[in-house]
Amino acid sequence: MKNLSLFVLITTLLTGFSYSAYAAADSSAVENLKQALAKNMPGVKTSKISTTPIAGLFEVIVGSQVVYMSEDARYIIEGDLYDLQTKRNVSDEAKSIIRLSALEGLGAENMIIYTPDNVKNTITVITDIDCPYCRRLHSEVPDYMENNVQVRYVFMPLKGSADLKKTVSVWCSDDQQLALDIAKAGGEVEDKTCKNPIQAHLRLARKLGIRGTPAIILEDGQLLPGYVPFDKLVAELRN
Repeated sequence: MKNLSLFVLITTLLTGFSYSAYAAADSSAVENLKQALAKNMPGVKTSKISTTPIAGLFEVIVGSQVVYMSEDARYIIEGDLYDLQTKRNVSDEAKSIIRLSALEGLGAENMIIYTPDNVKNTITVITDIDCPYCRRLHSEVPDYMENNVQVRYVFMPLKGSADLKKTVSVWCSDDQQLALDIAKAGGEVEDKTCKNPIQAHLRLARKLGIRGTPAIILEDGQLLPGYVPFDKLVAELRN
């Protein structure tokens, strides 16, 4: 019911507006909202405030959340904002910024990366070693290499302590890619421990609201939940 009410509200608000109504940011209105937030909600730290197609409604990024507020910070809407004319999820653009920022914060040095000789595109895959569709995606890594797509892995072990232990063993292996290839094929890898970023991986996945694997983040921050065949994904990257 909550989601239905939100959809009705957004539909009502969008009536009479088009995506072309996006104007340049009204700096004075944005500044008014910043001041209102500082006064009324001093504990809230925003990373970005921007206008929306709806007059008087502003998009506010707070941590890993996207909300919509009135200029005086009195009213707030939680949920995605849709442009019904263009069938576009406006909120996903802000969420893409959040995803890319989170990945940058984690750092490529804390991922297992398969890199072709000539990188044209990069995808980041949040994966679990044992999930069937994660394994199917991994079996296509050679195809991604042939198509000049770099594949970066962030791990989200979902099956308890044994899964976590296996993931840590892969990370701590002398040859991480070989160990991951073996584990993804159902083979056994030597138990190992070392300083590792797997808990940071889990925190990142939770922060981004990832609930299942695989989850694919494109280089523009777009999230594709679930498995996508490599040929369709390459076409999406180069569309």
